[in-house]
Amino acid sequence: MQSARRFLHQSGGVRLTPQQRSERHLSGSEREEISRGIAAGESGRQLASRLGRSPSTVSREIARNGGRDRYRAASADEAAYVRGRRPKQAKLAQRPALRALVEAKLALCWSPDQIAGWLRRQFPGETAMQISHEAIYLSLYDPRRRQAIDRSLTQRLRSARPMRRPKIARRPTGRGIIRGMVSITARPAEVEDRKVPGHWEGDLVMGTRPSAVATLVERTSRYTAIVALPDGIKAEQVTPHLTRSLLGIPPHLRRTLTWDRGREIAEHQAITTETRMPIYLCKPRSPWQRGTNENTNRLLRQYLPKGADLRRFSQADLDAIAHELNHRPRKTHGYRTPAEVYADLLNSSDAPTA
Repeated sequence: MQSARRFLHQSGGVRLTPQQRSERHLSGSEREEISRGIAAGESGRQLASRLGRSPSTVSREIARNGGRDRYRAASADEAAYVRGRRPKQAKLAQRPALRALVEAKLALCWSPDQIAGWLRRQFPGETAMQISHEAIYLSLYDPRRRQAIDRSLTQRLRSARPMRRPKIARRPTGRGIIRGMVSITARPAEVEDRKVPGHWEGDLVMGTRPSAVATLVERTSRYTAIVALPDGIKAEQVTPHLTRSLLGIPPHLRRTLTWDRGREIAEHQAITTETRMPIYLCKPRSPWQRGTNENTNRLLRQYLPKGADLRRFSQADLDAIAHELNHRPRKTHGYRTPAEVYADLLNSSDAPTA
């Protein structure tokens, strides 16, 4: 067990794959053919034609291994193997401008996938300014590439882990029964496909009790609002703050709200009366029924860690966090941001005209 932990620590949790030769590289048998061809007086072009390789490949192979007079297949193959095992310089180490952009976005808590997608949008056709999300992860975690990027930026990733780990499913907890509740099964079918905007999901993000904040996420755009709850988490303490936030949403984007089955929403009928926004509650132990909000709440844990007293965050603090989250590009939007998509919804044909 100790040796396994030591390996994981040294490898950054990255599984190091064994070195394998690509078919693009000359094999040992091809080098034997080159050696025999040289002895028989064949030209480089003749050798290349017989092997099905380009003349430049054969010429380089002979030149880097002593020339025609000193070429030996066995020593050439050994030298190629040694060269292949040398650590390759990571792209971020080779491209300072790209590295600076990646580090800047990581510092803003963007995920590697968001960074990679954003770079493709910003620099179409410029491969020097593009990188895959996996290459960013490897630059952060693979010990062979750790000089390519500031490794302390792992703390800005969603998990903030020094090593990569597999995802582990956790058992969700149940919530209470609410008087007069309307089940999610009665929710309009149009909510499901996200084509009609204005359908929201919400829940509490808990800190040390009794501290929490409320989160609201619009399903089409993934636009997020965070609501301070300075008075507590009981229904009578949550209702006025949640109602005020919902009334700040334009009426054409205030269609429905789907909420978890928690006691904080017990006054849902009063909220609906004020906002004219029907509220539908999920089934017990079914957080996936408001999956957009659940995913957003996981993102927010970068800013609102478990065990923190969330009462110390003012509404201005929470607005700043929401602004940062809403300006991260999302893969589901073709790497546009929720703020961009929400702005389109605000100006949509359904919006009232003056």
